[in-house]
Amino acid sequence: MKQISRMVLGVTLLWVAISSRAQASDGPPTDLTAQVDKIFEKWNRTDSSGCALSVMKGGRIVYQHGYGMADLDHNVTITTATVFPVAMSKQFTAASILLLAQQGKLSLDDDVRKYIPELPDFGSVMTIRHLIYHTSGLRDQWSLLQLAGWRYSLDLNTDVMT
Repeated sequence: MKQISRMVLGVTLLWVAISSRAQASDGPPTDLTAQVDKIFEKWNRTDSSGCALSVMKGGRIVYQHGYGMADLDHNVTITTATVFPVAMSKQFTAASILLLAQQGKLSLDDDVRKYIPELPDFGSVMTIRHLIYHTSGLRDQWSLLQLAGWRYSLDLNTDVMT
């Protein structure tokens, strides 16, 4: 878990650094590939889980690459087309939202329904801050799946990693 946390932090810092540099010029840094590959080289092995990433500028991908393995037991490498479960997406979403807040494009105290109007009104204001800190009152996805009759160990789809 410590290694995954470091990788998440590294990816987030990389994204912020590249975004800052890319905004100052018309294109990605010329040494972008070497910089990114150097950061992820310790995960780019056949005996290590890894990651896939893309760097975007102006709505288009300026760099993408897969590193390491998606499935060590079945020798499946990670590519730019590998599909992952959403388990780690909250950290990236929260980091992105914080960047938008710093840029003044939204406030953490905005009502979520401003951006997701189809979300039902549960009788009190639900803010972006509530969602980030898990204090919104919305049920966890796993609890909802269990209430719907989903059996984690029997219904889990592991085929999405290929």
